[in-house]
Amino acid sequence: MVRAMWVWIALAAALAWAVRRFAWGYRRPPAALRCLTAREYATLAAAANATFPPGGAIVPSGTEAGVPQHTDRFVAAQQPATRILMRLLFVLIEHATILFPGPGRHGRRRFSSLGTEQQVAVLDGWRRSRLFPRRLVFTSLRAILTMGYFADPAVLRQLGLAPRDIARRTCAADPLWPRIGETPTSVRSTIVDFSPSEPLPPLGVSGPLHPDFALPSPEGGDQRDRQVPA
Repeated sequence: MVRAMWVWIALAAALAWAVRRFAWGYRRPPAALRCLTAREYATLAAAANATFPPGGAIVPSGTEAGVPQHTDRFVAAQQPATRILMRLLFVLIEHATILFPGPGRHGRRRFSSLGTEQQVAVLDGWRRSRLFPRRLVFTSLRAILTMGYFADPAVLRQLGLAPRDIARRTCAADPLWPRIGETPTSVRSTIVDFSPSEPLPPLGVSGPLHPDFALPSPEGGDQRDRQVPA
């Protein structure tokens, strides 16, 4: 009887510890999310800042570049089976510190609760592991974080990769093909209807950025004349 009581006490303690570790103490995300939970947001924010830290070679940090929000939209757009795999990846990164702890004290805390240097060391452990599955986990996470980081206009502007604002002209092939995602019956004109116009001048080494990537002006709106670095 006493032994059974201690077994139940141990099970209750283990359950309380699991609930506290897996679900307790996560702050509400700063922005509304489509798919991710507060726990997943915390994991991605920590991983993004460990990978792209504040004050790095590129100014925006991972969270400043909106990596968690981009990942939220990306996960929401996936098929259910793929979405489950991605969310399991986030759980693994967050809680595998039980088996693969970070350096120093409290290294077995969940990933998002570790110090920045510990988080970097944990990710580096995944990257350098002799076990292929661990390296594969790191590669998958890095791909997700990188897609989100290089989708940020400020990052692309600093790298000189922001797309240019190019005037659209109808070319001779346009009347021959349907619009993307539509059937051939959507073609309303033929090559006979095409009226050639004067060619546009070459782009050159600088020019206005696309409005979605232009630097916001202090008065609001976009600075359309923001130049691409030569």
